[in-house]
Amino acid sequence: MGVATDGQVVLSTVSLAGVAGGDHGEAARVSLFGRIFLLNALVLVIAAMLLVFGPATVSTPAPLREVVVLAAGLVVMLIANAVLIRVGLAPLGRLTRAMTTIDLLKPGPRLQATGHGEIAELITTFNSMIDRLETERGYSSAIALSAQESERRRVAQELHDEVGQSLTAVLLSLKRVADQSPQETREELLQVQETTRSTLDEIRRIARRLRPGVLEELGLVSALKALTREIGDPAGLTIKRSFDKNLPALDAETELVVYRVAQEGLTNTVRHAKADEIELTLTARPSEVELRLRDNGRGIGDSQEGAGIRGMRERALLVGADLSVGPALEGTEVRLVVKAKGEGE
Repeated sequence: MGVATDGQVVLSTVSLAGVAGGDHGEAARVSLFGRIFLLNALVLVIAAMLLVFGPATVSTPAPLREVVVLAAGLVVMLIANAVLIRVGLAPLGRLTRAMTTIDLLKPGPRLQATGHGEIAELITTFNSMIDRLETERGYSSAIALSAQESERRRVAQELHDEVGQSLTAVLLSLKRVADQSPQETREELLQVQETTRSTLDEIRRIARRLRPGVLEELGLVSALKALTREIGDPAGLTIKRSFDKNLPALDAETELVVYRVAQEGLTNTVRHAKADEIELTLTARPSEVELRLRDNGRGIGDSQEGAGIRGMRERALLVGADLSVGPALEGTEVRLVVKAKGEGE
């Protein structure tokens, strides 16, 4: 019964290979079953040889001494069987752990294809599948993020050109009416005018966040400075900025990724961290640029990553950047390292 049960467990585990391998998967299952069967058979043959050629004998009825010897031999057989099977199936255990923990947004080293025959082939097939999934996910994410940026640009343009101009016309009309109205009505009109002006400023701020025109016109450093002013001042945050001079050149897509990661990090800090101080640095490295965002808030603890952080990871993968989000000495730290223009191509 022990042999059959072990074989069934192995067969059910390796059945994943049959999905991709067809008839070859059938041969792989039989071969692995045969290997486990031979391991069990080896233990049983050794036990039989010990009974035949060893000093142990079995009487009927068996005395207590012989029962103890047989029980000890059975325990040794079971332990040897368990050790041999555990060693033989160890690569499958590593593969199972990798399947349950892998995250396509956090690329890591692939499993080493150790083991014999079908086990090594199964691990190699799994690695190839992960490579293919990461490639397809990156392609899909690139299309989705490109469409998102296009939609942001369209909405920002409409807010600026249509809504912004309409509110500007309303402001001018209110001013003209207020100038011609009696004193008691003029104060109410001035209040309406001030509310309209605040609404217009808010719409312009939203449009700038949707489409960072400063980034396209003045570059990354100026865009980050404008971003910290827009986010930090209303929230009462103290934002310490440190930007290296003579930063390596970055292409437009990489600059947009750096800007969006900084924007999302600052937004998350304002909404969730309960921090009163943020440190934002942009550091030049040989052929690389590092963005670091650190706050003194309550940290992320054991909470699950939300859509914002996963969005940052997707953007980082698009340009081959390294992103880490985790606890700092106090609060949370976001670190992004991107390659300079012309590097890694």
